[in-house]
Amino acid sequence: MARHCGAMATRIQARLNTVCSSHWLQDWHLSLGLSGARLTHAGAAERLQREYDAVVIGAGHNGLVAAAYLQQAGVRTAVLEKRHVLGGAAVTEEIVPGFKFSRASYLLSLLRPQIYAELELQRHGLRVLPRDPYSFTPLLEDSSPPRSLLLGHNMAQNQQQIAQFSQKDAQAYPEYEAFMGGMVSALDPLLDSPPVDTAALGKGSLLQQLRNLRALWPLLQAAGHQQPALVQQCSSHTTSPPPGLALGQQLPRYYEVLTAPISKILDQWFESEPLKATLATDAVIGAMTSPHTPGSGYVLLHHVMGELEGRRGAWGYVAGGMGALSQAIANAATARGAHIFAEKTVCHVLLGRDGRAQGVALQDGTEVRSKLVLSNASPQITFLELIPQKQLPKDFVQRIRQVDTRSPVTKINVAVDRLPSFLAAPNARDGQPLPHHQCSIHLNCENTHLLHQAFTEATHGHPSNRPMIELCIPSALDPGLAPQGCHVVSLFTQYTPSVLADGQSWDEQARNAYADRVFDCIEDYAPGFKASVIGRDILTPPDLERIFGLPGGNIFHGGMSLDQLYFARPAPSYSGYRSPIPGLYLCGSGAHPGGGVMGAAGRNAAQVALKDFRSF
Repeated sequence: MARHCGAMATRIQARLNTVCSSHWLQDWHLSLGLSGARLTHAGAAERLQREYDAVVIGAGHNGLVAAAYLQQAGVRTAVLEKRHVLGGAAVTEEIVPGFKFSRASYLLSLLRPQIYAELELQRHGLRVLPRDPYSFTPLLEDSSPPRSLLLGHNMAQNQQQIAQFSQKDAQAYPEYEAFMGGMVSALDPLLDSPPVDTAALGKGSLLQQLRNLRALWPLLQAAGHQQPALVQQCSSHTTSPPPGLALGQQLPRYYEVLTAPISKILDQWFESEPLKATLATDAVIGAMTSPHTPGSGYVLLHHVMGELEGRRGAWGYVAGGMGALSQAIANAATARGAHIFAEKTVCHVLLGRDGRAQGVALQDGTEVRSKLVLSNASPQITFLELIPQKQLPKDFVQRIRQVDTRSPVTKINVAVDRLPSFLAAPNARDGQPLPHHQCSIHLNCENTHLLHQAFTEATHGHPSNRPMIELCIPSALDPGLAPQGCHVVSLFTQYTPSVLADGQSWDEQARNAYADRVFDCIEDYAPGFKASVIGRDILTPPDLERIFGLPGGNIFHGGMSLDQLYFARPAPSYSGYRSPIPGLYLCGSGAHPGGGVMGAAGRNAAQVALKDFRSF
């Protein structure tokens, strides 16, 4: 252990006395004024004006993206954020002195490449740290050392790792990757445009009908052929022909992936449980579903749709934490002239006599007028709190109330004074990070039955006894996040219900009891972990809702099940970012194409709003 880190640990331990709880740490860090990527306004002298062309409610990454595109088109735009720090769930916060955490979202992959390029995010400070290898699953078993599964971008090495458990699976893995890649490539065009407005098809003049039919193009692309580059990529991974050159030919198989339990799909490809459980984590992460739940396959696809520096499906850390991404987008917006303000809470949307949105009213009584209002808040906050219910269609309000927002997630941020040393891959003598330390480390993932059992316990209102844990150590690649020799650890855990059984609440005792259980599990894989902890921040589903505005603590603003996607997100007939209130648009994760640090909803919503603005 480094002397500097040990001394700091002693000082922090003396102040904390016991391992910190989330409420105490939040109050502490606010009182000290500690925050990452803090921006209170756009430019040193900018002041909030009383009139803009557009106002964006919430400075989450989607809201910032929307503001950048609107301002780039000459629409004078202001962004109003209620918290002291920008980014929504994509923030960096210094919870323990000297330790900077990506407090909620913690990995980058899904950000649309168009946004990265068009907003020149690299020029505005975004630096991404790719991970290779990217997945590590240690096992609990009697052998010494226990086995583990390490996956990266080298297919031959992946096959060697998988062959520990099954030669058959090692041979099938390249074809599986090509098959999933083909489906992702086919669905990709759907992410960057509004869903088809089926109500508009066949209406209006011939010219208008032709324009409406243009909206079908992304769907036709999805049902058409795969890109030639993909075919070449698939061929490089396997000696046999790719599963299909046209999505139409493969439609039954792809339909099965979208609708079946992911366990059924994986059983068709593989026999080894560690591999199936590792892959299944992407199908259930953030979702109150089991690998045995029908439709869980789409959640997996959603998590492999991204790319990083041109590599499909790659994930990485943002240098400086996720708040640095939000800061880069904010920099892009302000460089174009947008005004961004923190600690400005919107209490309701202003409506004219004609029912059109005319701006927003702030908690302090200030009114800001605008022709456009875009909400980065969840559909529940936007339509059930910021708009009078009598102004909305009753069936629409009912749909919003019925959105499934159940969350299985408790996020725990941990400051440690040394790297975890796993039985399956002990640390080096010098204590420096090894390749597996940069990975998403999957614990309690020996088989899919464990994941299903954890899910079942949560459906009865009880936090899982052996929760699924995704452990990440971003400081392994970004040492500036922690003092020398120390590290920040991100624990994305499930399953924890939003509402506990028997009327219990997520009080300090319940939160700490669950965190202790998680730490006990980690201790089984990496003895000494608990002794290395010098601070922790526990965010249960109610905490995620209270702090970040995530409905029910749901990281996607609503489940990513097929009945809540595309045409039906957030409600049928309102999937194109427009709302029942003229001039009010939804631009957050509750809109198409859903959650994740993607930015697509913000970009798409800005394009729709801009089109309407030009027609005024």
